[in-house]
Amino acid sequence: MTDSHLRQQLVNALTVRQAHQSFDDAIDGFPAAHFNTRPPSLSYSFWHLLEHLRIAQADILDYIQNPDYAHRKFPEDYWIPSDAQADEAAWQHTIARFKADLAALVAIAQDPERDLTAQISHAEPGHSILREILIVSAHNAYHIGEFGILRATLGLW
Repeated sequence: MTDSHLRQQLVNALTVRQAHQSFDDAIDGFPAAHFNTRPPSLSYSFWHLLEHLRIAQADILDYIQNPDYAHRKFPEDYWIPSDAQADEAAWQHTIARFKADLAALVAIAQDPERDLTAQISHAEPGHSILREILIVSAHNAYHIGEFGILRATLGLW
C-alpha cells in the first residue's frame, strides 16, 4: 500500500459513505421541531448527540495538534449539560464546527509532510496521527449510525 493510498483511505473513512451513513445524510432535512427531542429512555437529545460528536472530534484534533493538550474528563467533558437546548442557530453552529474540524483532520491526513505512523511528540506512547484518525472515524460512524437509527425509530426521515 502506498502512502497516498493510505492517506486517501483515511480521508474516505472520515468523509465518504462506505459501510456507514454519512454525517450529511444523517442530518439532511432534520426537523427543527425535534432538535431537542429526547428519544425514549435516553438522557440526551438529537442536538446533544451532535454536540457530543463535535466535542469528541474537536478533542482529538486538539490532541493531535496541541503540545499543551489537557485531557478531558469522561464522560462529563464530552457531553453538554442535559438541560441545554438548541435553536436553529445553535444547531447550525454545531454542524459548521463539526465540519470545520473534520476538514482540518482531512487536511492533516492529506499532508505528505506529516508522518502518519510516527509517535505524536506530546502524546502518550504509541499514539500516532493514524491511530487518532482511525478513532475519530470509528467514533463518528458509530454515533452517526445511532443518530440515524434514533431518527428512524421516531419516524423523523
